[in-house]
Amino acid sequence: MLWSGWGDPARASELPEPVRRLLRDMLGVHAPEVPAASLGEVRLPPVTLSPPVLAELRDIVGAGHVRSDDDARIRHTRGKSTPDLMRMRAGDGSDAPDAVVLPGSHAEVLELLRACAAHRVAVVPFGGGTSVVGGLVAARQGFAGAVALDLARLNRLISVDTESMVAEMEPGLRAPQAEQLLAGHGLTLGHFPQSFEYATLGGFAAARSSGQASAGYGRFDDMVVGLTVATPRGTLDLGRAPKSAAGPDLRQVILGSEGAFGVITSLRLRVRRAPAERIYEGWRFASFAAGSAALRRLAQDGPVPTVLRLSDETETMVGLTRPEELGGLAADAGCLVIAGYEGPSSEVPLQRERAAEVLSGLGGVSLGPGPGESWAHGRYAAPYLRDSLLAAGATVETLETAGFWSNLPRLYDAVRLSLHASLGSPLVMCHVSHVYGTGASLYFTVVTAQTEDPLAQWEAAKRSVNEAIVTAGGTISHHHGVGRDHREAYAAEIGDLGVEILRGVKDRLDPEGILNPGVLIA
Repeated sequence: MLWSGWGDPARASELPEPVRRLLRDMLGVHAPEVPAASLGEVRLPPVTLSPPVLAELRDIVGAGHVRSDDDARIRHTRGKSTPDLMRMRAGDGSDAPDAVVLPGSHAEVLELLRACAAHRVAVVPFGGGTSVVGGLVAARQGFAGAVALDLARLNRLISVDTESMVAEMEPGLRAPQAEQLLAGHGLTLGHFPQSFEYATLGGFAAARSSGQASAGYGRFDDMVVGLTVATPRGTLDLGRAPKSAAGPDLRQVILGSEGAFGVITSLRLRVRRAPAERIYEGWRFASFAAGSAALRRLAQDGPVPTVLRLSDETETMVGLTRPEELGGLAADAGCLVIAGYEGPSSEVPLQRERAAEVLSGLGGVSLGPGPGESWAHGRYAAPYLRDSLLAAGATVETLETAGFWSNLPRLYDAVRLSLHASLGSPLVMCHVSHVYGTGASLYFTVVTAQTEDPLAQWEAAKRSVNEAIVTAGGTISHHHGVGRDHREAYAAEIGDLGVEILRGVKDRLDPEGILNPGVLIA
């Protein structure tokens, strides 16, 4: 993973001059005066952990699995939000951990947590490093130091129960590794978020991730049937059955807790048969409202495609660079729906035909497989474009929310109005990427010209849009998580008593407050 951007550095590319010219003319974007810092120019704070503490950590996991060199520290500094990347590109490594520790077992994680609690060392669980909500920055005040607990060595497929369709897997497995291991058994998780190439299973669970095929496979938290969790107080082993009436489900307390309550060391996950056939296609609707109505109809009455997403007018216009995919229609005419079907060859054609009847009956125009195949081919490429835009002098960031169908138009308008009020005349695009019988998500992408202080520019816009989401009745996050960026808005969403409940849980599991301090709750 590129230390100051996304993914494989070999896949990064500069924007073509016509695109740069369009950004200048439309948004007033100009190249930054100061070039991005190189790896050797990143400013790091001194290591504050004492030699005896470092020696104790090495005793637990082995000397080769505790690193405090500059390269390791830099690559475990922050996540991949736009503010994170802006700070790294400016050479600001002030949030770097003192050391990176790589345990190899549940027992080692337990021992590390006990040692860190005893010495007041903050611990940030680290998977793929793909957080976009400030979820990997510890509040260090009052602590002797901070370590990144990298779970990369916990990367095994432990067992597969094909009778129950459950696989036990370790949290450090990256999603492509997990899919490859399951493919050997003819199985899949079906979880393909945009971070798929780099994110880990533990991160998916800790942030309640939702993949691009969630309409068919469900969210990641739907897939978790069991968890083993290491805490400073001991082990939690949760999940004896798919569902239970034995009190509140403690699995749900850990899911979405972002490492603030414990460190997930294994997951029991529901798996599916690997699909024999995958077909993705495009549909055009005259407006975002018409497309939303069609998605609602499918979500409520079926059939529900495996992939179902709707781009608004702006995203449709900007996102489709091949006019022929619009079937001869003008590029700014209407909204694009991507529908995907995965499953047995005997079922996919029938499901596709039934969905087509619904979509065409509600005003949709079939565009054939071209747009669907184009989307599938480029589904993981957007973060690379963000890096190119940042380098060109544009601030580009994403944010997301969700709400009930009846409130979705109000929520959509509130977010757009807030962004325009904060940023002047930004480019704001939106799509619906996850649907339910009762509602859907809204995923926004914002592009604007950088000011002299782009960090302050975005932070002000983010505060404003968070308030707008809460006021409009949406949730502060559908699948990115809370981290630090959404902490205050999350507190407003759940109320004072809700915050007290979570603090009570943390105080019991983590009395010294060493686990990801400052994330999720203050």
